[in-house]
Amino acid sequence: MELKPEQLAARVEDGPLKPAYLIAGAETLRVLEAADAVRTAARAQGIGEREVFEIEGKQSDADWDALEASFAAPGLFASRRLLEVRLPSGKPIKSGSELLQRFCGQPPPDVVLLVTCNEWSKRHAGKWSEAIARVGEVAVAWPIKPHELSEWVERRLRKHRLVADRDAVQLLVDRVEGNLLAAAQEIEKLALLAGDGAPPLDAARMETLVADAARFDVFRLTDAALNGEPAQVSRMLAGLRAEGNAVPALMGMLVMELQRAAALARVQGRGGNLGAEFKAQRIWDAKQSVYRRALQRHPPARWEAFIGVAGRVDRMVKGREAGDPWLGLERLLLAIADPKAVRLLATAAT
Repeated sequence: MELKPEQLAARVEDGPLKPAYLIAGAETLRVLEAADAVRTAARAQGIGEREVFEIEGKQSDADWDALEASFAAPGLFASRRLLEVRLPSGKPIKSGSELLQRFCGQPPPDVVLLVTCNEWSKRHAGKWSEAIARVGEVAVAWPIKPHELSEWVERRLRKHRLVADRDAVQLLVDRVEGNLLAAAQEIEKLALLAGDGAPPLDAARMETLVADAARFDVFRLTDAALNGEPAQVSRMLAGLRAEGNAVPALMGMLVMELQRAAALARVQGRGGNLGAEFKAQRIWDAKQSVYRRALQRHPPARWEAFIGVAGRVDRMVKGREAGDPWLGLERLLLAIADPKAVRLLATAAT
């Protein structure tokens, strides 16, 4: 039976761990928290040894050979081990699928297997995930629908011993605009500001406590572009301009994000270890899925071209090149968000 990540997290608290777990989906926060619940339960049950296998990009048999060797090897410091397989694509190659099926066919008594995936759909499921379901648990973090977000926020508030009326919950939902990570951060802040066991929050009190997570800031602007949300880009950019922001104030963060994306694209283009590059760039797990989606939309050469276009916008600001910097910036961001908009950039790679 397919579980929600929150259901899986509750189950692992109540009994001994099963031989295998699969946690998948694009809702990064829910995947991370369910995986953390498995790790916490493992520590509580005396599983002191943990190995992590990053299997991404262009997979090879060697990636899976290392995992197979670990299945067979005895633990160094503990009688039981937690082996984590991070498989962002959700699609193991044939040898990987066969290895996971063999493991589930006769799980080693000293190993608990945890597989996490960033991408998931009905097409990703196969014999390997069915094998995990037979001996363990499968949880999928399907995107939360707009009408489900209020319930998710209410559960999160209760977890932090906070109560809010319907209007207050809706205010918070409106502020975070469907961003679960932003909602989680705001609720953690509320717990600190309101205090443990605070009286129920109404809309007025919520208004005073919660920062406006839906504000038009440059961080959310660049995230919208990388996430492929052109309509959101145009709306945010108009808001920033109306608030009196200047183009130079926006360019530093954008150029940094473009340089990161270009570096990641180069590594991915040559079949390198994208996980290692994420660590080198100090990109948090919660942000990695944003970059992965962006890298799927554009080839490596185009990210280099985007950096060049950002340079042209900077020269427009300084009067060294003709053109409207706001228009140039908007076209660049729209091109990042939607490959169809690349034609707006005269010198962008196609």
